[in-house]
Amino acid sequence: MRYEKGHKEATRRRIVETASARFRQNGIDGVGVADLMAEAGLTHGGFYSHFSSKEDLVQQAVKDASEESQERFERRIKEGGLECWIRNYMRAGHRDHPELGCAVAPLVSEIARHPIATRREFTKNFVQVLDRIEELLPASEPAGTRRKTAIAIFSTVMGALQLARAASDPALSEEILEAGLVSGLALAGIK
Repeated sequence: MRYEKGHKEATRRRIVETASARFRQNGIDGVGVADLMAEAGLTHGGFYSHFSSKEDLVQQAVKDASEESQERFERRIKEGGLECWIRNYMRAGHRDHPELGCAVAPLVSEIARHPIATRREFTKNFVQVLDRIEELLPASEPAGTRRKTAIAIFSTVMGALQLARAASDPALSEEILEAGLVSGLALAGIK
């Protein structure tokens, strides 16, 4: 059977997009290739015509999720600066829908156990975020501490989001989100 030009690339794109969302929602180890392909509307056998291994797909999905995260970050910055990004990052909708949000928070613990090539792809995203946070800090922030402050802001909001997702008590989860928001804003020098 002959397919239209671009069919293979469109199919590969669909697999990557599906994997990107599912990995963020269920974890990398929580997603099997057969189930992923079925969700993408494809057969398991077709996987290897697009990817050499699941790790190859993981790298592509991490890149895709990271690019989406970066686009959302920049959109929030344009809407209202660093404060807008922190407030959106620490909202309940972000907590409740990891498949639609930041790639770092749901994947960071798993990526640490993946090969260096996958970790490099992952690192590129959060270094870009750190660079932008650093640029957006108030001019009053001393040059020697800007990078550390950027790391502290991202670590604080990302860690709080992870804890809020893990908490079984809804009231505690909300409290964690609020604490992450207040702390992130304070670190950024935003009152």
